[in-house]
Amino acid sequence: MAVGFAATDGSSPLSKRTTLIMLMKLTLLKSKIHRATVTAASLHYEGSLTISADLAALVQLREYEKILVGNLRNDERFETYVIYGSPRKGSIQLNGATAHLGTIGDRITIMNFAHYSPEEAVLHQPRIIVLDEKNRVVRKEGVPTFAQG
Repeated sequence: MAVGFAATDGSSPLSKRTTLIMLMKLTLLKSKIHRATVTAASLHYEGSLTISADLAALVQLREYEKILVGNLRNDERFETYVIYGSPRKGSIQLNGATAHLGTIGDRITIMNFAHYSPEEAVLHQPRIIVLDEKNRVVRKEGVPTFAQG
């Protein structure tokens, strides 16, 4: 005898496949800051990556949110979390142990991922900014024009 899964409204059983699809979450890119230039490093700081608050806001990165960072110069990849720096300063600072994984002037990509249902994934568009060597925004994708940071 097959066991059905109850529908959310209690009306009729759902197939196991339908139930699994409803519960499935996809991991997609949520935010990306591409080609950011490391402006400082502080080995004795507690940890994290300091990002100028206005740049973080453009891609909706929250303070203390987990990020994946890739160093374009030395191929290092590491996970850490966001700390907001002063807005409009263009600061990108490696803190704590991450200071060993790059140097001032390195270009890095900062990525963040989130879980979405299949329905949400259809509508999802990541927020991406591309920076120049002075951490000024040169291109935006998925960032509303009213988002000034």
